[in-house]
Amino acid sequence: MDYDAVPVAEKARCLTESQEDEIERAKALFYFVRDQIKYNPYLPALPGQITFENHKASATLKRGEGYCIQKAVLFAALARAVGIPARLRFADIKNYLAPKEIAEMTTDNVFNYHGYCELYLEGMWVKAAPTFDLKICQKHQIIPVDFDGKNDAVLHRYNLEGKLHIEYIHDYGCYDDLPWDEIYECMSSIIADI
Repeated sequence: MDYDAVPVAEKARCLTESQEDEIERAKALFYFVRDQIKYNPYLPALPGQITFENHKASATLKRGEGYCIQKAVLFAALARAVGIPARLRFADIKNYLAPKEIAEMTTDNVFNYHGYCELYLEGMWVKAAPTFDLKICQKHQIIPVDFDGKNDAVLHRYNLEGKLHIEYIHDYGCYDDLPWDEIYECMSSIIADI
């Protein structure tokens, strides 16, 4: 997760230096990753993008965009950089409202290894998914994920119009670091089928 990389550590410090407690620091980091790192679901399908280097926190920070796994890695790394215990979590999700061009990259609108985080705050692990930035949410009628540092904050089951949106269908559990071999195998097989 390269949380000790200079750009990651400096960004984490800048985002949290005015925050007085751990919950406020976690929230500042979450909202930075959610809204300032643009969600780009097409990155895994671009030539040369499925590399370990492109999934490091420092690479996503520099690029300013990423898909769910890259954004989760960055969020976890920023949290670790300021001393907040963080780990990655993965699940298969079904996106009932995925745009056609994105849905064509999947089988039955199932997205394997959707990445999000868990932060250890006030004695418990709290889930947080900084996937969709606010602009994407507004454009596609998605309910933004809000994070208070105390309650799980995962993708919403329904959108703003009440339509079924996201269903979590398989949980892979928690990882202390990116399970690159698993991710690479999964992504490679999906891209090969496109």
